[in-house]
Amino acid sequence: MVKSRENLLGAYAFLVGVVLAIIFGLFNESLSSADGMFYSALVLIGLIVGFMNVGDKDSKTFLMASLSLVIVGALGMEPLKYVALNNYVVTSLRNVLGSLLMLFVPATIVVALKTVFSMAKI
Repeated sequence: MVKSRENLLGAYAFLVGVVLAIIFGLFNESLSSADGMFYSALVLIGLIVGFMNVGDKDSKTFLMASLSLVIVGALGMEPLKYVALNNYVVTSLRNVLGSLLMLFVPATIVVALKTVFSMAKI
């Protein structure tokens, strides 16, 4: 019963984090004008997702998916800088990618460390 509550909290944290990242990306002017409290909240939610949402059997799938998102998010923002400087769609896409990075990077680090420690049987 406790395990299912942890998974439920992690699932809700994941859902809230993704929705907040998308909303923030769509309605913010630029990444540089972002509020530090918002990014701190996304990092905290990412840590909650990493600790509570991913079990041992799902860790490989989560790591592959989150690694893909982190790579696309990090590498995808750079070319978008040069597409159109004052384009709302491009700016929003860059902001959403940056916000998703703030959510997924801490979660990915936590799950990767949990996987390494479980492999080492510590």
